[in-house]
Amino acid sequence: MASSDTDKSRLDDAARAGWLYFIAGNTQDEIAKKLNVSRPTAQRLVSLAVSERLITFRLDHPIAACLELAARLTARYGLLYCDVVPTDPDSTSSTLGIAQSTAAFIEQKLRSEKPIILAVGTGRALRAAVEQLPRLTCPLHDVVSLIGNISRDGTASFYDVLSRLADLTQARHYPMPLPIFATSPEERELLLGLDAVKKVRSLANRADVTLVGVGQIDGQAQLHVDGFITREELMDMIRMGAVGEVAGWAFNADGQILDGGTNRTLMSVPHQVPAQRLIVGVAQGSAKIEAIRAALKGRILSGLITNEATAQALLG
Repeated sequence: MASSDTDKSRLDDAARAGWLYFIAGNTQDEIAKKLNVSRPTAQRLVSLAVSERLITFRLDHPIAACLELAARLTARYGLLYCDVVPTDPDSTSSTLGIAQSTAAFIEQKLRSEKPIILAVGTGRALRAAVEQLPRLTCPLHDVVSLIGNISRDGTASFYDVLSRLADLTQARHYPMPLPIFATSPEERELLLGLDAVKKVRSLANRADVTLVGVGQIDGQAQLHVDGFITREELMDMIRMGAVGEVAGWAFNADGQILDGGTNRTLMSVPHQVPAQRLIVGVAQGSAKIEAIRAALKGRILSGLITNEATAQALLG
């Protein structure tokens, strides 16, 4: 049998073992008998089902400490929505926990019988969240991108969200048909005048729910690491006082969108500040605390999904 056929068969066995263990409640001995394999093989198949993410988990029991942190963040920053997930002290992942919470949030919104417009940014956290979604059929809803996915040299980001979300949900989708940054303010104005761009931006401005990542502006800024801005542009933004960005829009420690730098050539949909609709930031980690705090302080965000450690730091 070809290697690809062997791999598919093994994943089929792992999926069956995972279902028997986590859904049907079988022991590993029972799984071994039902699949006609040894107990160690049954154990490996169950482990494979988890490692290959054939089985995903959601925590339905509310944890009191997380609820308290969410309530305090809501009160301090006047949020419309807040969810705080547990922290794994040994994890170095920037998406663990918040990806699963965001996926549950998206699924709940898209299962609504009333048509909604869902606007999304891009980045690691949102992409990880979309990968946690089950397949849905949502023809009544519209999903629209706030930002393009192409650099000035034509390369695309690995962390595009819209195309994967549309594939999983079958919702009508509207990509932003633009690079993330224009080559000049003049080119930006020219491109923003295109009819297709105007329609997408108008739809995004009417979104019922908006989901965005929060990026830090420092030596490890994702916009620079991913090749969308140069080191010189990054240093210029830092000198101007930028500490973070949401959908590419750089802001200072007070949450004020900067007038200058890369903001002059950014093509993404502008923020309405203070946020009048549900605009949920999805982010966690010590490197992003200053950026998240500034975005909350400046009312760029009206919602937040984060973890315990980050929430405690934001309240500290």
